[in-house]
Amino acid sequence: MRISGMQKLTLLDYPGKVACLIFTQGCNFRCPFCHNKDLLGPQNDNNISVEEVLTYLRKRKGLLDGVVISGGEPLLQEDIEDFIKEIKDMGYLVKLDTNGSSPSRLKKLIDNNLVDYIAMDIKNDFINYDKTAGVNSINIANIKRSIEIIESSSIDYEFRTTVVKQLHDLGQIHKICDYIKPNSKYYIQNYRDCNEVLEKGLLGFSIEELKDLQKNLNVVYPNVTVRGI
Repeated sequence: MRISGMQKLTLLDYPGKVACLIFTQGCNFRCPFCHNKDLLGPQNDNNISVEEVLTYLRKRKGLLDGVVISGGEPLLQEDIEDFIKEIKDMGYLVKLDTNGSSPSRLKKLIDNNLVDYIAMDIKNDFINYDKTAGVNSINIANIKRSIEIIESSSIDYEFRTTVVKQLHDLGQIHKICDYIKPNSKYYIQNYRDCNEVLEKGLLGFSIEELKDLQKNLNVVYPNVTVRGI
């Protein structure tokens, strides 16, 4: 496991739970709006050992409900299953953040009861996926398969999209909604600029634009929620 960051306490990243947030190193996407550009490459000077994480979690048993494993893309980690099993053996719930590019590994975690909540990013409609994810020739079949695996599972989950003015419009978001089941939770998150973003000059939407977006979508998709308004 290549772990490059740990937020020891979060009340926001695991819905309804008090959790610890772990960031894994490495990602196969290069989303221009990414806030974690230091986590994209294979190496980072700020690595944290697995034992350091596990030692902290042992001390916090009874005080934390769960652990969020984010990135980067956690499913690139070869020993992710063994790592999660150690966490689960302590009695913690596990939430996984993923871009959905590794459906076989995702299914294995679900089948082995190693995850309790999944948050999958759907970057854009499939026509614009490469541009939005910042890489060429994304295997869209893998993205579709991950959506199917998640929706057919018995665990809690959500889909989400970070919206950027230069990359998204209402028609594209409508298409994303068509990819998922009507009862699936789908969250739209507004892009917010920061110093660590991968590509400068991107813009989010105004609050009024976001309210109009949700109003338009909720006519057909009642489970769509815009976070933060």
